[in-house]
Amino acid sequence: MVVILFIADFHIHSKYSRATSKDCIPEELEFWARRKGIDVIGTGDFTHPKWREDLKEKLIPSDDGLYVLKDNYRKKEDNLPKTDYCKNLNPKFIVSGEISSIYKKNGKVRKVHNLVILPNLDYAEIISKKLESLGNIHSDGRPILGLDCENLLEIIINACPDAIFIPAHVWTPYFSLYGANSGFDDIRECFEDLAGNIFSIETGLSSDPPMNWRLSSLDRFTLVSNSDAHSPSNLGREANIFDTDISYDSIHKALKCINTSEFFGTLEFFPEEGKYHYDGHRICGVCLKPSETKALEGICPICGRKLTIGVLHRVEDLADREAGCISPSAKHFERLIPLMEIIAFSIKSSVASIKTKTAYEKLLHDIGSELFILREASLKDIERAADSRIAEGIQKLRSGEVVVQPGYDGRYGKISK
Repeated sequence: MVVILFIADFHIHSKYSRATSKDCIPEELEFWARRKGIDVIGTGDFTHPKWREDLKEKLIPSDDGLYVLKDNYRKKEDNLPKTDYCKNLNPKFIVSGEISSIYKKNGKVRKVHNLVILPNLDYAEIISKKLESLGNIHSDGRPILGLDCENLLEIIINACPDAIFIPAHVWTPYFSLYGANSGFDDIRECFEDLAGNIFSIETGLSSDPPMNWRLSSLDRFTLVSNSDAHSPSNLGREANIFDTDISYDSIHKALKCINTSEFFGTLEFFPEEGKYHYDGHRICGVCLKPSETKALEGICPICGRKLTIGVLHRVEDLADREAGCISPSAKHFERLIPLMEIIAFSIKSSVASIKTKTAYEKLLHDIGSELFILREASLKDIERAADSRIAEGIQKLRSGEVVVQPGYDGRYGKISK
């Protein structure tokens, strides 16, 4: 077996999910995966009937449990970086989808999102037909079902024993396993006797591995990170690194066997950049550390309403270890900032400006994929292709000399240095 290192982003969405770009179609997702430097990308939204039709029309199965885009849908290489690294990148799709469960359990309304990954579209069809008998899967690519997470897991593993079932963005206040507003304090309360079938959890944009290492109960899980992209340009803002061959079986095995190095680690947001890292109240512009929230007894000092409890606060509430501890099952991780954001901050422009986009396109054209530029490219090459200020910004990223104003209550954090 040839051992290789590859990058995968499993959790994304199609154009059929609410609040997503119309460009979330297979050809654009594959195009941006090449731009980003992603080898395996989730299809997202496998439960949606029209999306499955699109996938069947535009993808063909390979012999490794994954799919590739048909050549006639592949965007021309002229639109991509000229470097060999990107020309040779041929992203594959893996069948995936997020399902929202809203239900009442143990006297409390629960709202939990789960990510499901499957070996092929045939299983997607079988599972979707079963879910269709229980709720509406047509109105949203991420269906909302009144289905207990334990029952959902049972349906998935009965239909496909090799499915990968991952509680999604587990710390966000709304719609997550450990969410402050509607989650659980313990994974066993959520999945009960089936909890042993969960071997991986998704940490989400507002937390990183060191925050999760503070809970000894999470030592047995592989901690994955994904973009949860609602537009193709957001692919890879978080992702996973594998040190194995590219196949469904190898991905499944790597995630399940935490004591090997086949799951190598993750690429992470700075958690402060996430929308729910700190506590706060967006309408009032109030952003607080957990200690400040506790002193205020969880009440907004301006309007008197309840504050949204953020991820850091929730981690501290459930942690049984001090900050700075390292889990015995810890994997490699790297913190990154999207290249567009680094360019915009470095040249004192906006992410949406023509100036920023022009610099971004030139860097990709001259050097290679975004993740290669952020992680590996020579600073001299970056300076030649763009600007010394951008090279300096990437150098600061690599050395960790970054200060971020924390996000809170649905507002992303901002790079401040």
